[in-house]
Amino acid sequence: MKIALLIGSTGLVGNYLLRQLLSDDRFTTVKVFARRSTGFQNPAKLEEHIVDFDTPEKWQHLLTGDVLFSALGTTLRQAGSQQAQYRVDYTYQYRTAEAAAQNDVKTYVLVSAASADPDAFVFYTRMKGELERSVKRLPFQRIRIIQPGMLAGNRKEPRLAERIALPLAALVAHLPGLSPYRPIHGREVAQAMINAALDEKPGIQVDSLEGVFRRASKAT
Repeated sequence: MKIALLIGSTGLVGNYLLRQLLSDDRFTTVKVFARRSTGFQNPAKLEEHIVDFDTPEKWQHLLTGDVLFSALGTTLRQAGSQQAQYRVDYTYQYRTAEAAAQNDVKTYVLVSAASADPDAFVFYTRMKGELERSVKRLPFQRIRIIQPGMLAGNRKEPRLAERIALPLAALVAHLPGLSPYRPIHGREVAQAMINAALDEKPGIQVDSLEGVFRRASKAT
């Protein structure tokens, strides 16, 4: 029976993750830290904290529990600039992870990207890679990094590029050797994160592409 902490609950993966955590009897409490209300009602299990990620010193003492799920993120279009996107995708997530580690949270689960690389030329993949590199240095007992490919699912704010690319990616994935690149539903990524969190083996584990599908289907 575990206490889960979650940031990024209003995004595609985070929303599915919150639903699944609330229905999973292995988690007694789900503490959500968000900039706005999730709209979920579950007084017996859900603790919702409306926070300002720019002032973590005001609420980081609340980051106590067994596992931190990190699914926070935005797009360049929504953020308005690379600097603003970096603040959400890297700074907010890293500061939260750092505070949780200081509060003796044992397990950290991050949803990243399959292309994450701190030395990448592309800003997005470099940003994701830098975050992975940084959180791997934090003193968690267990660090799980989930690197899905193209995400499918119901977004609150549909993205035109994804509506065009998803059907194409699904077709290309039928070609020999390209099956791991097929789109993955946000619900499956969320399940992979939960399964990863319940894996008691210490250390760092990274699941990418086909590994995320296997993690999602693995019995725990």
